This record gives sequence, structure tokens and C-alpha cells, in this order.
Amino acid sequence: MLRLLGNFLWFILGGFVMGLAWWLIGILCFITIVGIPWGKACFVMGRFSFLPFGQEAISRDELKQGEDIGTSAFGTLGNIIWFIFAGLWLAIGHLIAAFFSFVSIIGIPFGIQHLKLAGIALAPIGKTVVSKEVAEAARVANAQSVVDNMRNKE
Repeated sequence: MLRLLGNFLWFILGGFVMGLAWWLIGILCFITIVGIPWGKACFVMGRFSFLPFGQEAISRDELKQGEDIGTSAFGTLGNIIWFIFAGLWLAIGHLIAAFFSFVSIIGIPFGIQHLKLAGIALAPIGKTVVSKEVAEAARVANAQSVVDNMRNKE
């Protein structure tokens, strides 16, 4: 119930505008054809920006316990290009929204969420959005894998 209320308030108090900003940049990326990978990431993160409570953006290699093209050196290169052309501007938008959210006490949780989204806006390639429960399960599985590897080395 709290997630629903948080998402509703978020949507009407700024999430809608920032989600549209993500989607607008996504459309521009798709128009260029070469920007389709960035456009796809924009739509994923735009949907997350519309309704962020109860969800989390995590690295795909953390989720899948393996590297893919978005989490490899190509993903890093893609994030550098993204940062130059769009990431910085989306991050600034989220920082401005965070500032206005922090002005009121009731807006502090929204400001914190905007700060998280600003960080994601800087480098969204190689990330995906999952429920908080799935993200926690992935972290537990990764931790167990590390422990198992350490035990096998001894």
C-alpha cells in the first residue's frame, strides 16, 4: 500500500515530467538509428522514473552473474558517449527536482529517489530495473557464490 501511495505522489509531484524527459531522449535516440541501444535504456529508465518505489536499478551482471555486451567494455564506451550527449542533462534535471523535493520535509523521500535517478542517468547502459525483492535475492546469490568460491580455494 505504501509503494502505491509513494508512486502515486511521486508521479504527480515530478515523476511524470522526468519520465517524459527520459522518453523524449529515448525517441531522439531511436530516430538516429545508431542510438537505438541508448533509446532502449531510456525507455527502461523512463518507466522506472515514472514509478520508482518498490523497484531498483541494478547491474545486469549482478543480476545474471555474468557479463553481457552492456556490462562489458562496449557498455563502458556506450556510457561515456551517453554521458556526453544526454546523461549529464538528465542528471541535472533530477538534481534540480531533488533540490525542490528537499525544500519540504514531506518531499525528502522523493528527493532521495531523484538523487538515485541522477546517478543512474549518468551511466544507464548495463543496468536493468527489477523489484527490490529480486535485487536482494541477486545480491544474496552473488554473496553465496563468492563465499563458495573462497571455500573452494582453501
